[in-house]
Amino acid sequence: MKICIVGAGAIGGMLGVKLGLAGHEVSFILRGANLAAVAANGMTLLEEDGNQLHLRPAQVTDAIARAGVQDLVILGMKAHQVAAVASDLTSLLHDDTRIVTMQNGIPWWYFHKLPGPYLGTTVQAVDPDGVIARHIDVDRVIGSVVYPASEVVRPGVIKVIEGNRFSLGELDGSDTPGIRVISGVFKQAGFKAPVSSDIRSEIWLKLWGNLSFNPISALTHATLEDICLFEATRELAACMMREAQTIGEKLGVVFKVSLEKRIAGAQAVGQHKTSMLQDVEQGRPLELQALVGSVMELGKITSTPTPTINAVYALTSLLARTLQARGATLRIGNH
Repeated sequence: MKICIVGAGAIGGMLGVKLGLAGHEVSFILRGANLAAVAANGMTLLEEDGNQLHLRPAQVTDAIARAGVQDLVILGMKAHQVAAVASDLTSLLHDDTRIVTMQNGIPWWYFHKLPGPYLGTTVQAVDPDGVIARHIDVDRVIGSVVYPASEVVRPGVIKVIEGNRFSLGELDGSDTPGIRVISGVFKQAGFKAPVSSDIRSEIWLKLWGNLSFNPISALTHATLEDICLFEATRELAACMMREAQTIGEKLGVVFKVSLEKRIAGAQAVGQHKTSMLQDVEQGRPLELQALVGSVMELGKITSTPTPTINAVYALTSLLARTLQARGATLRIGNH
């Protein structure tokens, strides 16, 4: 299968290496130092057990159009980066090409193929101008939930922190031959890839933690374990999660684990910096709209107050704005 990873960073690169070593023709769309490193030396993946995997991709480029037509496109970038590439994706597509979206948070397609009063509603927080919806045919889209944690330790080298599960789901919850094929491709490469009949509930289960722990970590520079063990921040996260749960349940979401169990799961990850904290330390834009702003928007849509979420969003937004305006990074500890 010809597979293009658009945004082959920590997660996309991890996927691409293992898919390529499983025999698929993998192309990477990269930029900057990562592009130069992978073009010169290939991509290296450091697994949890210390094993090293190495792949020289079929193609490495920063121009999507150069990659050619693909059978599967995996969008591995962050949610706020999708709009910039949406119009270029058409060059990768044949009639049956599927697109797997791997962004955290509420996806732009959330209300597409979702029966009910909000069918077709645009989530302005993640697609404010409708650019993504105009250029990506929703019938091609497969939703996913990314469970692994990994990081780019240096250009061209990715370290897996933990996990190897990617849930996949058709937007209407159906079980199709197409999604079974893609699930099989992931499994062949060594991943767990269950097909979900309710991908939105799985998205909310992950988002439940991301919308709270990510901004709290960005503000405090604390790890997941630290946030959960400190009573005040544990309760702050729980307040945000309770507000979000009310919204989700109004939209028909089933939360299959308790709030306390979800917090315990985050605590068990240990001394791990969230992606948002890593972005603060590296001076990168934060995923605030997809992880927090979108939930506030769904709160308004469902007439659900979100005072705690709003307050944490305001503080983290100002931090992000200050760092970007000054071209600054912020890190506590040894450099």
